[in-house]
Amino acid sequence: MRRPPPPAGRSLAPLIKALDERFGKGSAGLSARWREIVGETLARHTEPVRVVKGRAGQPSILEIRVAGPAAAIVQHQAPDILSRVGMVLGDPSVSKLRIVQGPVKPQPGAKQQARKRPKGPLDAATEAQLADGLAEAPEGPLKAALLRLGREVLRQR
Repeated sequence: MRRPPPPAGRSLAPLIKALDERFGKGSAGLSARWREIVGETLARHTEPVRVVKGRAGQPSILEIRVAGPAAAIVQHQAPDILSRVGMVLGDPSVSKLRIVQGPVKPQPGAKQQARKRPKGPLDAATEAQLADGLAEAPEGPLKAALLRLGREVLRQR
């Protein structure tokens, strides 16, 4: 009777360990802990794409996809992000960030902000009170802006 072959994981473990030591965990290791690295707010607007290894001893570059205007915040916080990435990966081999703007996939387990539905128009009595309050204001763009602001404030209540 023949013995069954040994589990493939047993013979692959030394190879995987050697590859991990040589090339690192890359962006997959960062994705799992991304909220810890950049914080809850930035994690909703960013995601690590890949770690580009430097050639001939050059440091590595972390490529981050950023949604919209959060790129300015990421650029401002780049030194802090790089130091935290170095702690997670275990070495300070990543020394630059490359920011790529684009859509970001929602993080699993992240709190999603509920979109608020626009509320309907104000009732006639509230609209009349708002108009009476602005009756002495001169006609023009300032009065129109104040009316819009007043309506929004009253809708929030």
